[in-house]
Amino acid sequence: MSKFLYRHRFYISRRIVQILILTAYFGANAYGWKIVAGNLSSSVLFGFIPLSDPFATLQMFFAGAVIATDILVGALVVFLVYSVIGGRFFCSWVCPVNIVTETAAALRRKLDFEEKEHALTFSRNIRYWVIAITLGLSLIFSLAAFEMISPIGIAHRGVIFGFGFGWLFLVAIFLFDLFSQQYGWCGHICPLGGFNALIGKYSLIKVVHDKEKCLDSLACFKVCPEVEVLNMVGKYSAPVTAAGCIKCGRCLEVCDNDAFHISVVSLAEQLKER
Repeated sequence: MSKFLYRHRFYISRRIVQILILTAYFGANAYGWKIVAGNLSSSVLFGFIPLSDPFATLQMFFAGAVIATDILVGALVVFLVYSVIGGRFFCSWVCPVNIVTETAAALRRKLDFEEKEHALTFSRNIRYWVIAITLGLSLIFSLAAFEMISPIGIAHRGVIFGFGFGWLFLVAIFLFDLFSQQYGWCGHICPLGGFNALIGKYSLIKVVHDKEKCLDSLACFKVCPEVEVLNMVGKYSAPVTAAGCIKCGRCLEVCDNDAFHISVVSLAEQLKER
């Protein structure tokens, strides 16, 4: 059992954190808990620390809204945290849609739905185009465009208030990831993930690969949701500096010889690697 827990330590920890966060929001609405109130776009932690999603705040700015001071402060707080830890840690440690997409990916591997040469694949740069389109639509229609249809918001509201027909959107993402493109939504389309990747590109907390310990099993490639970030595996020792890394820890879990570890990597070291 201890070996099982060790091999799934990050996965289990992430699920616990995600469930606890959703429970805290649910408790705030249902029972008036003061841990965190609001939603994943704008919240108040412990009744006085504002937290605002920088991407949602930027959409509001493009929509022409007057941004309140607490929203700006909250966006700055989150921006600073993302700059240190890495913006995409939100994707694997907080976002409820991650549970849906990782379940689809696990089932895809179980059913041996490997990527075929003739299969339709999507560029991971699509998410950056979606960012531009989202901001453009926010400007044109004077509303936060992505927030209106965000599956993240749908999942969050569904847990707190009930899903209604919102579950159909999540089922669509599950089926898309299962049958069309592995990690299709999170790894290729989601503009929030792309925006957070840009913020956390030079974050200090990095996964580091040790070539001397690498067994060339390529097990990490099979589970990494952003496989292109592992370009150094089997070649040389280096930190994973690519912005796409979601800090999920799956590479650490599946490596039989602990060729990965987490460390603080200075900006100078990162620039050297790039």
